[in-house]
Amino acid sequence: MTKRNDTLGVAIVGCGTVGAAAARLLTRDADILQKRLGMKLELKRVVDLDFTRAREMGIDESLFYSDLDEALADPSVGAVAELIGGTTFAKTVVEKAIAAGKHVVTANKALLAYHGSELFAQARAKGLSIGFDASCVGGVPVFSALNGGLLANRIDALFGIVNGTCNYILTQMSAKGQSYADALADAQADGLAEADPTLDVGGGDSAHKLTIMASLGFGQNMDIDQIPLQGIDTLELCDIQFGKELGYVVKLLAIAERQDDGISLRVRPAFISKDHPLAWVSGPFNALSVYGHATGHTMYYGRGAGGTPTASAVVADLAAVGLGTAAVNFNVLPFYPDENEMANQLPLEAIRSRYYLRMACDDRPGVLGKVTQVLGRHDISISAVLQHEPHESLGEGVPVIITTHQAIEANVQNALKEIAELGCVCDKPTCIDIVEEYPEELD
Repeated sequence: MTKRNDTLGVAIVGCGTVGAAAARLLTRDADILQKRLGMKLELKRVVDLDFTRAREMGIDESLFYSDLDEALADPSVGAVAELIGGTTFAKTVVEKAIAAGKHVVTANKALLAYHGSELFAQARAKGLSIGFDASCVGGVPVFSALNGGLLANRIDALFGIVNGTCNYILTQMSAKGQSYADALADAQADGLAEADPTLDVGGGDSAHKLTIMASLGFGQNMDIDQIPLQGIDTLELCDIQFGKELGYVVKLLAIAERQDDGISLRVRPAFISKDHPLAWVSGPFNALSVYGHATGHTMYYGRGAGGTPTASAVVADLAAVGLGTAAVNFNVLPFYPDENEMANQLPLEAIRSRYYLRMACDDRPGVLGKVTQVLGRHDISISAVLQHEPHESLGEGVPVIITTHQAIEANVQNALKEIAELGCVCDKPTCIDIVEEYPEELD
């Protein structure tokens, strides 16, 4: 039986927004934590070169250290929280901590997406653990669900709104009719978007998180470089408005679906029914829908970023180390990526979905017939058609919107190339996924 520690000494490496918030929780709320856990989480050291944020949080300056090696050599430190971000020095910190015999907790999704298997294997070889609940969806305990409450399930699908910046921008565009540029500017002014927002709006941040969540959920090793990415920065406001008329809301979704021939992973803007619970997730909030064969659909919702919500997950992982449950889960449960083979990740062309298609067409008889003939030749069945008066933001042509039934992505893309070459179509067609509720297969 694993023995619970009376005290776990903690070193925090990196004292920015999350690190300082974690230090404050460990010090300010020490008595609350001890009462809840029956043990003490004691902050021993805060390692950084700049302690501005820590001072703003009122952290005791006697805890400030600049020498990582000195902190790792401290025998009273049993766990290291790596909270500096990035994939270079952060990797060195984690490797040095493991070599020094310390358990690791991290909020670093990029590091785990690219080097998780390697680092997990290093920790496992020494009987240590790596906790990473804070790496995805902030303070929402999605991994506690995947490797705890949902253990009786075969996970069949994950649909996630996992980037608060994008969700805020899309909410502003959908609810207030703002342009992408104006919504982004507001997000930056409110501190919800970086000066360079590329990692967020381009889908990269969501892909990091999807890699980790899908690896754990499906018990297979996912390759982030094989995940098709499409960001929100090319979305047109008119498509969001047309989608609303059809009963849809647009979200940047991180999607993982089990198919007969492999796992389909992708990050892209997609329409979902306004009646789906994910459609209600607004502003900077995040949510993850999980589909299990026994539970059906469960959803986990909350603040996906920010200092204190993310620090909450960091401290929870540290508590699991102190209680002894982290080492048991990490070294006994068999679905971590370093212990599993690479997944068969399906190429984008093999994905089956419904689609929203929008094209600018000449306003004359026979045009729609030519378009539908092309779709039919590529085995694409039409669900609905919406035709609008000319739209001021679209230039020439009349906007024609078509929604399809389930189709193969490759067929859709080939059809759109052919449609773009029709003399009656004025511009390159737009294509957006329509994601339907995953079919539940309850026993």
